[in-house]
Amino acid sequence: MTAGRLPTLACLGAGLLLLCVLFHQEITAAAVIWSTSTAYGHCWLVLPIVGWLLWERRAAAVAYPPEAVAWPVFAAPVVACAWLASDWLGIMEGRQLAVLGFLELLLLAVLGTRLWWALSPALLYAVFLVPFGAFITPALQNFTAGFIDVGLNLLGVPHAMDAFQIEIPEGRFYVAEACAGLRFLIASIAFGALYAVTMFRSGWRRLVFIGVACVVPVIANGFRALGIVYAGHLIGSAEAAAADHVIYGWVFFSVVILVLALAGLPFRQAPAPVPAGVGLIPEASRGWRPPLGACLPMLLAAAAAPGLGAALDNLAAATPPVVTVQHLAAAGTPVTVTTTLLPARSNPARILAAARDPALASLGGDIDTGILDGPHHRWMLLTDRNSGTVAAYMVVVDGTPMLGGLHDRLHMAADMLGRARTAPKAVTISAGSKDTLLAFLDQQP
Repeated sequence: MTAGRLPTLACLGAGLLLLCVLFHQEITAAAVIWSTSTAYGHCWLVLPIVGWLLWERRAAAVAYPPEAVAWPVFAAPVVACAWLASDWLGIMEGRQLAVLGFLELLLLAVLGTRLWWALSPALLYAVFLVPFGAFITPALQNFTAGFIDVGLNLLGVPHAMDAFQIEIPEGRFYVAEACAGLRFLIASIAFGALYAVTMFRSGWRRLVFIGVACVVPVIANGFRALGIVYAGHLIGSAEAAAADHVIYGWVFFSVVILVLALAGLPFRQAPAPVPAGVGLIPEASRGWRPPLGACLPMLLAAAAAPGLGAALDNLAAATPPVVTVQHLAAAGTPVTVTTTLLPARSNPARILAAARDPALASLGGDIDTGILDGPHHRWMLLTDRNSGTVAAYMVVVDGTPMLGGLHDRLHMAADMLGRARTAPKAVTISAGSKDTLLAFLDQQP
């Protein structure tokens, strides 16, 4: 490191530290997901991989001088609006992606266009720090169940399908969230992106390989699930076939990744050489003013987002919610109903938290999520895999029952911003089993 680059490194270090302080909630939430979800455990490897990719591009870092630019600050309001919208809708992944957007804009502003572009494969790989993609789990479950259905028809295995449940003469299988293939898909995309930026120089080859890495694990997971069901048919026991399906799944996935890597080898390209004639600007002539001038406006724009979000939350929290807890019974079994009446124009994130938090508090940490069709309304159903206890919740906004999907959240936001005539309500029901919950719902007028 030369003395001329000290201002740039100091500004980057201070900027990164301030971003960590401003957005510590997003960082903490991501780390919790990395530690608790098998689909995102690989995220702990992303920072070391980014560091390795930067080391691989150290020649460009030396050759291209940092040339701070001011124009990225004009993109910061767009990122701030994305953060505020995600905060309002209660989408943590959106907030985390917005934080990553602030980080990339800060790096671009301080390093300059040429140096940032030379390091961009490493810098953009940081997107895999965000644990996104869980929203596609229902679609993956539908695809896997449909794949099994078609496969069993082709193999001539008699079976019956009920949503994600497959019944064959030898037993019953269920395409759970953990079996939908999300963890295979996310890990495959992360591997595909790393392989693409290290093995290919052409943008088209990189995009094609990443696209293949997105499609292949989804289809492969369909074959894996079909193989487990068919194995149960052959050996005469569904339980025996599914006993070690997680271990077999990871072995199968490792083979798929190996095949992907071997398929890409014939198309690999040598790394691009650093152009001659760069790095000729005297380092000591730049000083502190350019990096500071680029860094400070970007950090002020980043700080405005959580500041405004906190101000809006304080306004909404001025009126406390009214919580009613009722201990009832269905067929002699206890049932707890928690009803929360929130202030008018509360944001969707607050409404959904009022419904979801009592449900999570009544269960353990190993939870399956699904939809329950009640006699009058649909409910979001949470099931504790260990104890079998369940909880169901929904919210009512302006008289309309909702479950909290993206469409519901957008509708809730529109109501809260201008159309809502009644206060929103969150309802949570906790019971010892799904049968008890259904019996309770049947009793309601």
